[in-house]
Amino acid sequence: MDLENKTIIVTGASSGIGAATAVVLARAGANLVLGARRREELSAIAKRACEEGGRAVTLPGDVRETGYADALVALATAEFGGLDGAFNNAGIVGDMVPMPAMLVENWNEVIATNLTSAFFAAKAQIPALVERGGGALVFTSSFVGVSNGGLAGMGAYAASKAGLVGLVKSLASDHAAVGVRANALLPGGTVTPAGGEGDAEALAFIAGLHPMKRMAAASEIAEAALFLLSERSSFMTGAAMLVDGGISVRLT
Repeated sequence: MDLENKTIIVTGASSGIGAATAVVLARAGANLVLGARRREELSAIAKRACEEGGRAVTLPGDVRETGYADALVALATAEFGGLDGAFNNAGIVGDMVPMPAMLVENWNEVIATNLTSAFFAAKAQIPALVERGGGALVFTSSFVGVSNGGLAGMGAYAASKAGLVGLVKSLASDHAAVGVRANALLPGGTVTPAGGEGDAEALAFIAGLHPMKRMAAASEIAEAALFLLSERSSFMTGAAMLVDGGISVRLT
């Protein structure tokens, strides 16, 4: 099994890509430390992960808080003896409006949730990975803000996701020699609550933007996260891996 006896933190784990990834990692034998704000939903995903063969503990909290990333690492160490990887996946889209109409509160919330939280995560997780002899960090970015085509009204989101790609490159340069790999995962449109799940008209429009003429299932993105967290990607670091159904090609 790809991650047997490996301990992985997953944030944004209560739904969508994070929840699907928790299940996929559990099937691969991982010990999981699951984080998200919604306690009941998080507990339900942990239960399912255990049913799939993994071991899972939860710690509800907010990735924007400075001590939360440290607490997740501490829980991984206390429950499973250390940390081998993390899927730093929590994120929000925010208000989709042109920049002159965007409230500074929205800008700050999106940057804090999507980008500053990644700084907190890396700062807490890297020493634990080094102590373990190395490991893998994966950050959920997006084709938005990285491909040559932009999407209207997504300035804060695009800036935060582009920032993650820059952060990953720097982390890779700093820590590859000590066995820590850092990569960004760039999904395309994915059927999740945040991605318009339940709104057939919105889903049809987003699906049509992709050359594959469909959106991803969350489990498809989860399989890509498994690849980046496992030794199957052992010679990859500093990469921005597109798993986007070709939408970035269409927008180029």
